[in-house]
Amino acid sequence: METNEYQENSNDKTENHSVRYAGFWMRFWAYLLDLVVLGSIVRLLIKPVFRIVDIPLSGSSMFAPLSIASAVIFYLYFVLMTKYFNQTLGKMVFGLKVVDLKRDQLSWGSILFREWIGRYISATILVGYIIVAFLPKKQGLHDLFTDTTVIHIER
Repeated sequence: METNEYQENSNDKTENHSVRYAGFWMRFWAYLLDLVVLGSIVRLLIKPVFRIVDIPLSGSSMFAPLSIASAVIFYLYFVLMTKYFNQTLGKMVFGLKVVDLKRDQLSWGSILFREWIGRYISATILVGYIIVAFLPKKQGLHDLFTDTTVIHIER
């Protein structure tokens, strides 16, 4: 496991912290848990609403109403959870957190790019996720674009 020292300014005092970057497998398991959460939201909330308003649930096209609603829920979940908590439910369970490498607060721009465009690029170019295992700061392609990474947090 990779550890580094960095300075964090909080309430006008400087503290030394040892940071551990989250590797491929920890991030993978957190992401799988997030997919379970998202699948549950779609099955428990979206599908019943679609049935009530008589919107068809069938259709395998990516432009089917259920596919569009699922994609919107997916991206809203990752964007809003990362913006307001710096972590999704999966990351919370595994003690992980998204941080800006410059130690700034994550901006809307970097979150939107990281979670939407960067994640799409990483998913289409599978190496985008696999490189997490080999880079010193355990960054995926979407992290490299936005100067972010995922670290372990102390509980």
